[in-house]
Amino acid sequence: MVKFLMKSNKSDLVLRSLSLFYLGLLIILPIAAIMSEALKGGLINLWNNITLPQALFSLKLTFIVAIIIVFINMITGTATAWVLVRYKFPFKNIMDALIDLPFAIPTVVTGIMLVTLYGPKSLIGAFLGKYGIEIIFDKPGIVLALLFVTFPFVVRSVQPVLLEMEPDMEEAAMTLGASPLTIFFRIVLPSLTPSILTGAALSFSRALGEFGSIVIVAGNIPLITQVASVYIYGEIESYNIQGALGLSVVLLIISFLILLFLNFLQSWSKKHETWR
Repeated sequence: MVKFLMKSNKSDLVLRSLSLFYLGLLIILPIAAIMSEALKGGLINLWNNITLPQALFSLKLTFIVAIIIVFINMITGTATAWVLVRYKFPFKNIMDALIDLPFAIPTVVTGIMLVTLYGPKSLIGAFLGKYGIEIIFDKPGIVLALLFVTFPFVVRSVQPVLLEMEPDMEEAAMTLGASPLTIFFRIVLPSLTPSILTGAALSFSRALGEFGSIVIVAGNIPLITQVASVYIYGEIESYNIQGALGLSVVLLIISFLILLFLNFLQSWSKKHETWR
């Protein structure tokens, strides 16, 4: 028994050491390198790189578009999860599988698909162009690209919660004369809120760092359609590493805050389930 415990302790120590080494090599060291390199010129130089008009515009555009797609995904993602869980219809399994398609398709291919469908030479793009509506190489194209790559997050966050929900409370409310809307907003939605917010946070985080599809559909036009990730890429191509590091640090800090928010949501969700 003692020998078994000693072997178990040694194996646990080896696993912990390997995990810490892996974590340090792939996450901690790169983050430390970025922060160290960004601060080489001092805080004033870092601030100057962040507050350049082109950099500020790309940050502002990135945040605005990310907030827009988060609100759209919260509604459409929750509705899609509801339909997949609560209704039976033909080809339901195929539709469920298609939800994960954006995870499998390279984001550059996503951009090419959108250009093919909504580009100036496509049927839809040419029709909309007659009325002065531009999608590709304009802000609507950025929104469409981000909606495509972030759509699964809310669906896959809400769907497991809906599957585990017992219908007892809904049935009791229905027998008491509550309308479907009242049941949803007073009984179902409070239970779904943590998972919806988790999916929204993941969508926001993905939108901040998306590059492949955006660089195709946005056209990389400074002060018009240039988002933060494309701005960083442009600065690296121009050999302005310090300029690229400025926005990189901002996105890194925001990602860390989102991670803290997700951890808070998980603990809140556990307390909510315990209370129920």
